[in-house]
Amino acid sequence: MKHITFHLDFISPYAYLAFEQLPQALEGLSYSVAYRPVLLGALLKHHGQLGPGEIPAKRTWTYRHVLWLGHKHGIPIQMPATHPYNPLPHLRLALATTADGDISRHVAETIFRDVWRTGGEAGDVTRLAALAAQLKQVRDSGSDEAKAQLKANTDDAIAQGVFGVPAFVVDGRLFWGFDGIAMLRACLEGDAWFSGPNWAEADQRPMLLRNNR
Repeated sequence: MKHITFHLDFISPYAYLAFEQLPQALEGLSYSVAYRPVLLGALLKHHGQLGPGEIPAKRTWTYRHVLWLGHKHGIPIQMPATHPYNPLPHLRLALATTADGDISRHVAETIFRDVWRTGGEAGDVTRLAALAAQLKQVRDSGSDEAKAQLKANTDDAIAQGVFGVPAFVVDGRLFWGFDGIAMLRACLEGDAWFSGPNWAEADQRPMLLRNNR
């Protein structure tokens, strides 16, 4: 049995779509999944990137694209009333339900669907309180422990080379994005391609460095 670490942030519609699609996409395979919340904003900052919602033209495309993907794959999806929004309360709430850095599929599903199926204000305090009431917590979501766990998860993801979400890590290999799930399945099935040079040596070449002066 292969073990997959699924790095996610509830702010990401692609992470939501990947979460919903994963069981169907990997049907028939033997695997386990650790669902691990991370702070996407911190990943982007570390790698010197802007989020798609921070680039006006890309924001428009991204929202159209995710709604299309939901339509194509039969996954219900509605844009939240405001996006991007601050995902910290959702991430810390998720980590309040566990004594370690991984959450259950039930917790991930409950939060993802509250954000991406209702069309409401994800950050509304009343909605957050109602969401918290649905989940069994083992520590306070505002505790130092929950905050520290989120930072530890994010730091660990960066150390593994994670640069965005959704990201899947299995046997030290990193797969990124909703469209990376097919590649993940091939790896889990033992496709010999992953033992060859196309995986191991794809980035082993010089690159042009920009001179901004």
